[in-house]
Amino acid sequence: MSVFMRRAKPADLEAVMQLERATFTDDAWPEEAMRREIESPHGYYLVAVDDEHDEDAAWPPLLGYAGLLAPSGGDQGDIQTIAIDPAARGMGLGRGLMHALITESRRRGIAQLFLEVRADNPIARSLYDSLGFVEIGVRPRYYRNGVDAVLMRLDVPPAVTRPAADGPGPIGGNR
Repeated sequence: MSVFMRRAKPADLEAVMQLERATFTDDAWPEEAMRREIESPHGYYLVAVDDEHDEDAAWPPLLGYAGLLAPSGGDQGDIQTIAIDPAARGMGLGRGLMHALITESRRRGIAQLFLEVRADNPIARSLYDSLGFVEIGVRPRYYRNGVDAVLMRLDVPPAVTRPAADGPGPIGGNR
C-alpha cells in the first residue's frame, strides 16, 4: 500500500460519503452538505488514497479524509471532520491529515483552530491533545445518541524553520 494525500474533488464525494456513513452512522452529514464543503472556496478537504489501487476501480480506495473550514480574511478556522477507514487506523494517517490541515491553516493566516470531538472517543482526544489542542468547553448531549461534544482549540503555532545539518548523518543523509 502506498498512501497519497491530495485535495478532495467532487468525484470523491461517493467514496467520502461511504466512509462518512460507516464512521458516523447516526451523525453522518447529508451528501449535499458534504458536496458544498468540498466545493467551497472557504473549505480545504483532503483525501488519503491507496496510490497502488486497482486501475479498474471507479476511484482509488479511500483510506481517510479530513476537512477544514477557514473563510478568507478571518483568523479562526474549524476542523470540520476527519475519518479514517478502520483497516487503515493506527498507521498515523489521522495525524498526517491533521498536520496538513494545520499547515493549510497557517498558510491562510488562521491564528486559532477549533474542533468538536465525542467525549467517548479517547483515541481522537489523545491525538488532538498531542497536537496541542486544549479543551475549552463541553456541549452536553450534542450528538444524536446523547454523547457530549468536547470543544477544543489550538493556537496555531508558527512554522518551524531550522538550518540544514552540518553534514551527513549516520546513514549518509542529513541529520
